[in-house]
Amino acid sequence: MSRPRIHVTRQLPEAVEARLAERFEINEPGDETAHTRAGLEAAMCEADGLLPCVTDAIDASLLALPGRRVQIVANFGVGVNNIDVAAAEAAGVIVTNTPDVLTDATADLAMALVLAATRRMSETEAILRRGDWHGFSPTGWLGMGLQGKTLGILGMGRIGQATARRAALGFGMRIAYFNRSPVGPFDFPAEACDSIEALLAVSDVVSLHVPGGGPQPLTAERIARMKPGAYLVNTARGDVVDETALAEALASGRLAGAGLDVFAKEPSVPDALLALPNVTLLPHIGSATLETRTAMGMLAVDNLMAHFDGAPLPSRVRSR
Repeated sequence: MSRPRIHVTRQLPEAVEARLAERFEINEPGDETAHTRAGLEAAMCEADGLLPCVTDAIDASLLALPGRRVQIVANFGVGVNNIDVAAAEAAGVIVTNTPDVLTDATADLAMALVLAATRRMSETEAILRRGDWHGFSPTGWLGMGLQGKTLGILGMGRIGQATARRAALGFGMRIAYFNRSPVGPFDFPAEACDSIEALLAVSDVVSLHVPGGGPQPLTAERIARMKPGAYLVNTARGDVVDETALAEALASGRLAGAGLDVFAKEPSVPDALLALPNVTLLPHIGSATLETRTAMGMLAVDNLMAHFDGAPLPSRVRSR
């Protein structure tokens, strides 16, 4: 009996690829054509399963291709706004993701961006590297301390809670949050806000932990309601914030700084953000530890194996 064929769009950690190869027939994951539109269209008709990344668009037209063979899309990532889940369900295609295993790594990076933004790390490193640092100054490049300041968490799910816990227990920050549904209690002090606007009004730093692909939570109007001198951190999805409005607020000085790991049209980053010294920009590395990326890959393989074994899926995604 032939083994199921799995199309992998990107190179994965070595241990993950080895486990895949033990059970499945796979393509060459490092092939640069594997994640192109043409490569995905061919894979939908030639493979039994697809293992894409969060930047691979699996849309309705791809799922409706005549002769489609793919039965399952095992997404490498917790977010699935790159997949039309409703269209997949209508086509009888199962969608899975990789939750939980990237919580700590992403929360760690969120806090790193909070520190980088409030202590002006990218700006001052650039000054040092170009030779413009002329010695210690008591009033040079003053940032904002975190102790006693309010961190506003927009989206109090697993990653939002992990970030809040680090900020509250590790840095002495007050925590405010907004979540669409009731959550808690927590093992740290936290105050719920009844609207996004209320959260923005009290937050010295706002950290975004909401899914993308839906209505934009941080619109231009809401950015205008943030506290003057506040900071924004985004490790969620780029499309949850109006990047143009954010760049304007940062350039004018109304917002003091930002730390961004995600962008609306990756890998493209708006020129307006690239030009700003008060923004730390990272290339979507929230889950980029060897341990986490390996765990993500292993969970994707678990989902594939469960499907083809007829067993319960560890992390199936359904449309709402």
